[in-house]
Amino acid sequence: MPLMDKYFANPAALPSMPEVAHSLMQSLDKASLGLRELSQLIAQDQGLSVKVLRLANSPHYSPSHSVATLQDAAVIIGLEGLRDLALAACAAGAFPQVDGFDRMRFWRQCLATADHARVLAGACDLDPDTAHLAGMVMRTGELLMLMQDPEAMAQAERQASLPDSLLDHERRLLQCSHVQVTAELARRWQFPGALVLALSAADDPLACRPFCRLGAVLRLASVMAEAGEQGGLALTDALAAQEELVQRLGLELDWVKTHLRPHAVPTGRGEHLLH
Repeated sequence: MPLMDKYFANPAALPSMPEVAHSLMQSLDKASLGLRELSQLIAQDQGLSVKVLRLANSPHYSPSHSVATLQDAAVIIGLEGLRDLALAACAAGAFPQVDGFDRMRFWRQCLATADHARVLAGACDLDPDTAHLAGMVMRTGELLMLMQDPEAMAQAERQASLPDSLLDHERRLLQCSHVQVTAELARRWQFPGALVLALSAADDPLACRPFCRLGAVLRLASVMAEAGEQGGLALTDALAAQEELVQRLGLELDWVKTHLRPHAVPTGRGEHLLH
């Protein structure tokens, strides 16, 4: 923790997770949660409500008529999609914009990581909703590091030409990784302990004892999201490089290749969540 102290030295400057996000997280354990109750939660945040309505009216869903209420938007988007998108919008809105930073690219990777984590978790008998939430916030520590050490983080980004290489460059330049910072931020945001543990394990899942399956899922999902941003060849190479991690999860490379959705599918809604 001492190496990360500077990122948390001023508690007043830390981003805060909106109250509606905490309510949404608590709803993950409520099997009886319905569209009406979820819509009422989202309605508590005006900015979030506007984003959901904008998304429901977008070409992505191509509604047959103008969607004017959250209840109608909920029906179009669906329960799982609505909750996931609301949590994504909350996470994105918690952080300020940073000059010179490609915010859209960053959140595209977050959306892809969350989507891949959900699929992988389902195949590993883990809770998909928890994996999705963890995948969505996994990179947020990078934003704290960028606000504190913009030059070093920019250098790490420039040198990270290969998927999954950013963590090594961060450790070399800053003596910690954004995944470690995220885990500490999640602890301060009072995320469930199992989720905080998984984020910590994702920093180096093969070295973690005992082996944390959710941490491994998060790391693999993150690698695939980075590779997807770079294109098909990078994705093939990244999968080959992660063979040991895939095997530890009891999966097969061919299964992963065919079941993870194309990068453009989970990231296509990002623009509507960030404006």
